[in-house]
Amino acid sequence: MARQLDEQIAGRFPVGRRLRVLDVGIGQGTQALRLARLGHQVTGVEQDPVMVAAAREALAREPEGIRERVRLVQGDGRDTGVHFLPGSFDLVLCHGVLMYVEEPDPLVAGLARMLAPGGLLSLLVRNGDALAMRPGLAGDPAGALAAFDTTAYTNRLGLNVRADRLSALTATLAGIAAPLHAWYGVRVFTDLAADDAPLPDDLETLLAAEERAGRTDPYRGVAALLHLCGVRG
Repeated sequence: MARQLDEQIAGRFPVGRRLRVLDVGIGQGTQALRLARLGHQVTGVEQDPVMVAAAREALAREPEGIRERVRLVQGDGRDTGVHFLPGSFDLVLCHGVLMYVEEPDPLVAGLARMLAPGGLLSLLVRNGDALAMRPGLAGDPAGALAAFDTTAYTNRLGLNVRADRLSALTATLAGIAAPLHAWYGVRVFTDLAADDAPLPDDLETLLAAEERAGRTDPYRGVAALLHLCGVRG
């Protein structure tokens, strides 16, 4: 996903431009810190105090120059209008958040309002068109059959959450003046890998295969996650 995001940034902004980045649902700060290391100014919003603490710990381990580029705000991503003025950011990230939001359209619309004209919105969502893949490949045909007719699922944490269909999000982005510019699949071949599985010796080969599949039909359409990039008009 980081490679996909970098591709979109390189294609949209001049080389060397320092972007104003908003990361909604910053989690442990993985993407935020990576972008700060590249020279961008990052504001992270996170509701979960445990995740905020984890992000602060990760930030504290960075050199002072990196720390100065990152601001953390504890709050709900649906309240961005309370904290920031419209058009304040060049890049807005919302990765792994929409599955926890019952009605995602207002959140996505609020994120789009944070973008300056020509700004990039990056969404990472659970693929509602491929929910049957995980149980099917795991040897659970009953679970696969049940997954065809729903966008609800139970995630790896045991939480009941929801997925998004590409067609629905495409319509949402068009309706909020941030139409879909590009989309990718994420975790095409690796969805069944355990979170604590050791890294393979041929990690670069695996990443190359995932990256190729994530941009190639029909593989990207059955990925566990979708990475959608909209551009503010």
